[in-house]
Amino acid sequence: MGKRMVILGAAESGVGAAVLAQKKGFDVFVSDMGKIKPHYVDMLDRYGIAWEDGGHAEELVLNADEVIKSPGIPEDAPMVLKVKAAGIPIISEIEFAGRYTHAKMICITGSNGKTTTTSLIYHIFKKAGYNVGLAGNIGQSLALQVAEKDYDYYVIELSSFQLDNMYRFRANIAVLLNITPDHLDRYDHCMQNYVDAKMRILQNQEETDAFVYWNDDPIIRKELEKYQIKAKKCPFSILKKEGMIGYLADGQYVIEYPTPFNMEQESLALTGKHNMYNSLAAGITADIAGVKNEVIRQSLGDFEGVEHRLEKVVRVRGVDYINDSKATNVDACWYALESMKTPTVLILGGKDKGNDYEAIAELVRKKCVGLVFLGADNRKLHDFFDSFGIPIADTHSMKDCVEACYRMARPGDTVLLSPCCASFDLFKNMEDRGEQFKSLVRAL
Repeated sequence: MGKRMVILGAAESGVGAAVLAQKKGFDVFVSDMGKIKPHYVDMLDRYGIAWEDGGHAEELVLNADEVIKSPGIPEDAPMVLKVKAAGIPIISEIEFAGRYTHAKMICITGSNGKTTTTSLIYHIFKKAGYNVGLAGNIGQSLALQVAEKDYDYYVIELSSFQLDNMYRFRANIAVLLNITPDHLDRYDHCMQNYVDAKMRILQNQEETDAFVYWNDDPIIRKELEKYQIKAKKCPFSILKKEGMIGYLADGQYVIEYPTPFNMEQESLALTGKHNMYNSLAAGITADIAGVKNEVIRQSLGDFEGVEHRLEKVVRVRGVDYINDSKATNVDACWYALESMKTPTVLILGGKDKGNDYEAIAELVRKKCVGLVFLGADNRKLHDFFDSFGIPIADTHSMKDCVEACYRMARPGDTVLLSPCCASFDLFKNMEDRGEQFKSLVRAL
């Protein structure tokens, strides 16, 4: 039997890692503190992989040669601390999978826009006929795809949690969209710790690689001064400036490198200022990867967007309902509010991650005609927003929330679910929150 590989966490990334590890001859054991979903239990059993749930048996974990930790498990979880104390290396599923493929890695990170940009790049590559997989925070786990498929390219959405446990993995094209406060509860409420995690996307890049980034982000510009970047730097901006390889000018979407490209801004499928950045990042990445201009043009024009990201659900009695459940931080909500063209009833709340609501205060005052708080504990929201003089409803279930919105909104208004917070206080995840919202508003 080969080296012992223990996987902590048995969801998509953990089970995928287990399958790959077994195929590569490791002695594999999977351990989860919670209850493993039946789908994943079936998968583990089908491959004959040993597992436990409802707790960790120390003697079965601490005899590992290496541990793969699921990104959702905090670094200070008791078993993680014991693994570290035992001197056992901890890696991510992405790091592990990267050892067993020679595919080109297209990696996207940022505080906001990751899923949209990742999905758009994948859409372009598929339309171009590339043999490409979609992985990371979206789609099947990278490890499972490496185990069962043979792609030439992977388009991978990377969170800071995944980057934390990546060491030798290399992005052939690294895309950094922005860095704004998020997940600070996981980073000792220290912004620099979070920034450092995001910047790990640059590690191991070589001269033949590319680094695509939003040059207008002040944090990124400041951080880049600290790094000796080997990859080709490909900055983009909303404005035409010296050194930018992508920008908007005179109603045109423009890419200057490597193959010059332009199209009417109005022809882009995605609207709103934030989506201009996402579209620029995706177009530049596809251009670097050799996708023909015509395919890029078609793809940027027919992309249908991402579920739970500014998703138009329904119009009821003249009121538009929009699902932006993916907005789990304040900056994402800012982008959503900024794109609103009608008076807005805004739904806020959930598990707070150290949020500073000052960033959206001006937009709330300017655009919102009502606020509906949706969370187990809404005190922080009340403390900040009660003085604004805007009608407020306090709710603790999606049913009550939607009913409050229905009462508050007038014809011509928009009800926007853009919560600023994680969903785990009342919902399984942000998808569950978005699905409940969509189901209930469609039933109005």
